[in-house]
Amino acid sequence: MSKLDGLKNICALWRDMDAKINELIELKELAELEKDENLLKEIEHGSRKLEKELAAFETKTKLGGDKDRNNAIMSIHAGAGGTESCDWAQMLVRMYCRWAEDKGFEVDIVDSLDGDEAGIKSITMIIKGEYAYGFLQSEIGVHRLVRISPFDANKRRHTSFASADIIPEVDDEIDIVIDGKDIRIDTYRASGAGGQHINKTDSAVRITHLPTGIIVQSQNDRSQIKNRATAMKLLKAKLYELEMEKQRASYEKHYNEKGSIEWGSQIRSYIFMPYQLVKDHRTGYETSQIDSVMDGDIDGFISAYLSWKLAGNKKIK
Repeated sequence: MSKLDGLKNICALWRDMDAKINELIELKELAELEKDENLLKEIEHGSRKLEKELAAFETKTKLGGDKDRNNAIMSIHAGAGGTESCDWAQMLVRMYCRWAEDKGFEVDIVDSLDGDEAGIKSITMIIKGEYAYGFLQSEIGVHRLVRISPFDANKRRHTSFASADIIPEVDDEIDIVIDGKDIRIDTYRASGAGGQHINKTDSAVRITHLPTGIIVQSQNDRSQIKNRATAMKLLKAKLYELEMEKQRASYEKHYNEKGSIEWGSQIRSYIFMPYQLVKDHRTGYETSQIDSVMDGDIDGFISAYLSWKLAGNKKIK
């Protein structure tokens, strides 16, 4: 029924855009006949809006994976560069949160670790919305920043790195059995800012899966029970993704593609100085509108990645 609803929504969206196109054509003919400049401006505005809707629809048609419609579990880690990279990781979190907000998605922060001076060292969040994982799979990898450092009194140019890892949230209908003997559960006091309760009880939960070495943790809820449930959900998602990776060994390597969080392994570069450019090194897609990108306008990169993936990893001409 969920798949059927999704197909119905796509058909309804297509019919709606088709009706809008016909309406704009009729209005254009009327405006030209009556030489109505105001109406022509209104049509131009409507055309630009519809063009964005069509681009978003085209991107969605490129999503056909089994888990593309699922929520996304996103982890961001600061890499080489110390405080600079921690600040860069924080900037990426803001970018993805703004993107999710624009899409009407919900963002739940599960776990975070602040940087020593600024920014964050790592964060895990669940982005909830239809096709969240399908869209965000394009972001898996190392992101490189080049800018004049705000932390450098000599105003020198610095290069920073941060990695993004995205896996689909596992559906309740998928049965993943985890033997109690295979996990170790530790509780501890949550770190970071909190009220009268959060830092005074052992509410945070860390689960270690002994056979694989996978570690997940949740600390953002006051209830230890809720944190444990969230951590188990993260563990199931990681185990499911690990199993899928084994089955598609000859296909796209999720963790290998991400690579080390350092020079030479980046998927995308964000250059603030000496010029402004954001370029994806896999697809060749680039834009100089760096402020828009940092405000969450990454749909162009997502669409280019999906086209690149469908074309067998060939760069866009």
